[in-house]
Order: sequence, then C-alpha cells, then structure tokens
Amino acid sequence: MAKRKLTQTEMPVADHAFYGLVWAGTVLTERVDRALTKAHDLPVSWFEVMLWLASSADPVPASVLGNSTMLSRSQVSRVVDALQTRGLVTRTPSARDARSVEVSLTPEGRRVFEEADATRRSCLAPVFTDLLDEEDLAALSTVWRKLKADKDA
Repeated sequence: MAKRKLTQTEMPVADHAFYGLVWAGTVLTERVDRALTKAHDLPVSWFEVMLWLASSADPVPASVLGNSTMLSRSQVSRVVDALQTRGLVTRTPSARDARSVEVSLTPEGRRVFEEADATRRSCLAPVFTDLLDEEDLAALSTVWRKLKADKDA
C-alpha cells in the first residue's frame, strides 16, 4: 500500500490552520533552541525570559514573567535561578510589594542577550522572516493577539 500525505484540500481549513501553527511552533522553536544552545549555551526557554526582560525598561516582577512567557511559574523560577547563577540577571526586592521580587538583566546579561538575539534572527531568517513580507508578519501578529486575548481574559 502506497503512503501519501493528505493535501490541504482534503483537510478542513480550521484543521490545516491549527496543524500549521503547531508545526511552525515546534519546528521553529527546535531550530532556535539548537542554534542558541550551540552558540551560547543558552536554551530557548532561557532566551525567552531574557527577551521579556530586554523588552522592559524597568525590572520585571517574577510573577509577570510567569504570566507573560510560555513557561510555568516553576519553570520561570528555575530559569531565573540558572540565569542568576550565570550572572545574567539579578533579583531585587520589589519596591511596591515586599512579598515579591523583580528581575532584570545585568550588563553581561544584556550583552549575551544581544548576541543570542542576533543568532536567533539569523537562524530564523531563511525559514521565516525572509519568506514573509510585512503584511504576512502583521497578519500572524494579529492572529497571535486574537488567540492570546482569550487566555488573558
């Protein structure tokens, strides 16, 4: 019996769209993880936390990292521990809430992030950003916001 793949026309559009999101997320994440680990000894989960920290001008409450990343709160705590051990982040008591801590990149953490971000971008370019135009990227961003809005509600 010959094996063949289903074509998009044989699959309902909603199923194909869902499968596409899962496929893209899995394949792109694995690609970035391999590149970051090889070049910087920095797993993609660590990079994700650093990305959120680099995007904020102020220290970020640890609880916000748990709500913003795709990691569980316990995973965020372990990642922050590992980043702190490497001297890439600092934890400071929150000025607004004595029960919580805020996390920020150290100068070394910012340097490592910038190098890792360049690696991530060059890794993704041939399979993502070079293939998509601004309209495609804006459409994906719109879809992501719609899907995520329900989670944030």
